[in-house]
Amino acid sequence: MAGRRLADAAEIVMGQSPPGAYCNAEGVGLPLLNGPTEFGPHHPSPVQFTTDARKRARPGDILFCVRGSTTGRMNWADREYAIGRGVAAIRHKTRPELQPFVRAVIEYALPGLLAQATGSTFPNVSADQLADLWWPPLEENEQRAIAHILGTLDDKIELNRRMNETLEAMARALFKSWFVDFDPVRAKAAGRDPGLPQPLADLFPDSFEDSELGEIPKGWEVAPLSDCVDIARGLSYKGSGLSSSEDGVPMHNLNSIYEGGGYKHDGLKHYQGEYKPQHVACAGDLIVANTEQGHHRLLIGYAAIVPARFGGQSLFSHHIYRVRMNRRLVLTPDYLCHLLNTSVMHDVVCGYANGTTVNMLPIDALQTPLVLVPPARVVCVFSGIAETARTRHEEMVKESRTLAALRDTLLPRLISGELRVKDAEAFLKERGL
Repeated sequence: MAGRRLADAAEIVMGQSPPGAYCNAEGVGLPLLNGPTEFGPHHPSPVQFTTDARKRARPGDILFCVRGSTTGRMNWADREYAIGRGVAAIRHKTRPELQPFVRAVIEYALPGLLAQATGSTFPNVSADQLADLWWPPLEENEQRAIAHILGTLDDKIELNRRMNETLEAMARALFKSWFVDFDPVRAKAAGRDPGLPQPLADLFPDSFEDSELGEIPKGWEVAPLSDCVDIARGLSYKGSGLSSSEDGVPMHNLNSIYEGGGYKHDGLKHYQGEYKPQHVACAGDLIVANTEQGHHRLLIGYAAIVPARFGGQSLFSHHIYRVRMNRRLVLTPDYLCHLLNTSVMHDVVCGYANGTTVNMLPIDALQTPLVLVPPARVVCVFSGIAETARTRHEEMVKESRTLAALRDTLLPRLISGELRVKDAEAFLKERGL
C-alpha cells in the first residue's frame, strides 16, 4: 500500500530564484520559470533564462504555482527548467507513469489546500502543506490504471489543442501566401511552377499592376471596406443582467477573442437582461474587438468568427463590432477575418484607434480602409479551405470540452475510491502496461 501523505510517494522541489545578474532574455542557459506567467494550456512558453539554476524541474514534472493570486495553477514540464520561488516541481519518486495520478491527487486536494494557504496579501503554499496532502490508500495497480485513464483523457485534449493550432497556422499561412505575398502570381511571373493543381493555378494571373495599395495581381480590385461590409455595435449591457451560470443568452465580449485573432471558446458571458434584434449575432458572423486597456494593440482590431454551435442565439457586447458581408462584393467572413488578422491590415485598422487610458476603435476603422478584392473564384476556394479547417477546429473544441467534463467527473470519484477500476491488473495487461 502507498503512504498516506503526498511526500511518501512524491518528491517536492520548491523553487529558488537565481540572482538577477545571471538572468537574461537571450536564450542563454536554462529557461527560467518564476511563476505561472509563462504557463500555457499544457506546458510553459518561457521568456527568461538563467546561467545559475538553483533549483530544477525535470521533463515530465508537475509545475505547481505556490505564490500569488494564481496559486494552485499547474502545468507539465516539457523540458528541464530552472524554477524560481513561485514554482514547485513535483514528481513521483519511482514511477514516472504515475504522474497523472499524482496530479489528480493534488487536484482532488486543491480546494482545501487553497483554503488553508497563508499570506498577508496573496495566498502562499508551503512545502509542508504540499507534503501533507492526503495520498489515497489504493493498490499500485489501481493507481496505474487511474493514471492511464486520466492521462489518456489529458493527452487527447492536448492533441486536439495542438491540432487546432496547426489548422489555424495552416490557414493563416495559406492566406499570407496567396493574398499578402502573392506567391502563386510571383511564381508564374517568373516562369516557375506555383506548386498548385493546374485548375487552381489557372485562377492566378501571371503579372502585377499598380493600385492604391501598391503592386497587386493584375485584374484584382481595390475597394473601401464600406463597400464590403455592414457593421453594428453591440449591447451596452447592465452588470445586473449578467448570469454567473450558463442561464441566459450567450454573449460574446472582449474575452471571446484571442490576442492576435481567433475565437476564444472559454471567454463567454451569459446575459438575462433586455436586448434588441440588432444585438443578436449568428453563427458565421465576424466579430472585431473595438476596445482595449492601454495602447499595446494586442487585442483591439483583431477578429474572430462566431462558431456554429451558437446558431442565431447569441449576443455581442458594446466592446465588439459585428461585421457582416453586404454581398455587394465577393468577400466572405473567412477571407475578411484572416485579412484583419494580418499584421499589415491590423496596423492600418489600429491607426484609427484613439483614447487615453482606454483605447477605442471608431467604426470608421472598419469602413474607410482600402482592401484587396480578388476574383470571386479565388476567394471561394480559399474560404472553402478555411471554413473546413474552422469547422474541424470547432468539432475538436467540442470534443475536448466533453472529455474535460468527463475527466472532472471521474477524477474525484476515482481518487476517493468511490469508483473503483475493476480488476486493475487485467485492465493494465489488456493495454500493454
